[in-house]
Amino acid sequence: MVSALPAAIVSGLLLVGAAQAETVSVAVAANFIKAAEGLQPIFAAKTGHQVAYSFGATGVLYAQAMQGGPFDVLLAGDDMRPAQAVADGIGVEGTVFTYAIGALALYSISLDVRDGEAVLKQGDFDRLAIADPQTAPYGRAAAETLAALGLLDELTPLLVTGENISQTLQFIESGNAELGFVAASQVLGRPGVWLVPGDLHEPIRQDAVLLKAGEANPAALAFMDFLKSDAAVAVIQAAGYEVE
Repeated sequence: MVSALPAAIVSGLLLVGAAQAETVSVAVAANFIKAAEGLQPIFAAKTGHQVAYSFGATGVLYAQAMQGGPFDVLLAGDDMRPAQAVADGIGVEGTVFTYAIGALALYSISLDVRDGEAVLKQGDFDRLAIADPQTAPYGRAAAETLAALGLLDELTPLLVTGENISQTLQFIESGNAELGFVAASQVLGRPGVWLVPGDLHEPIRQDAVLLKAGEANPAALAFMDFLKSDAAVAVIQAAGYEVE
């Protein structure tokens, strides 16, 4: 019979394990909040590492990273900033990949927007919410959609602009705007949603990149690998995204 390990050795092993566990700081596009929160406990269970999120508009997060923000990984809402991070010297070359492909939706709690194109062209509303097209990829997709429908100039005076896609949804739910463009993942399963046809805007490819600040962090490396795992992909798809 194998004897039990002395308590001192067991204690030492536990301390070693605790020392090896690290935390990865991840800057996450606001549209991905629900999925990111779903990934958190699975990542911890599988790797022993922890993840700390900072949510916001991709452009704002990128600016913070450029100014030395303490991020190890960027989960962008577009495919532009991760590539730019590498070009700007804050991202690790060869680590960029698409972790999710998003969809845009028109949503309202007071109007029937299932025929969104007709509702927008009719214009029977006072406020239309979108995320800031300059910093939020879903806001840019919303502006592209309005332009494709020939409505951008007409509806610009009615636009209520959120700093990010989470604030945009808050505008709609609070009644500050009768309707608005949000990420389809935010309103998954809710009635009265118009899923915007993909040919009305550029694809919303959401790329990840390992930042130079996290290059030597084992938790950051593990998180990048984890995002490609079957377990992570299942969570991402269940949240309303496509995965290549």
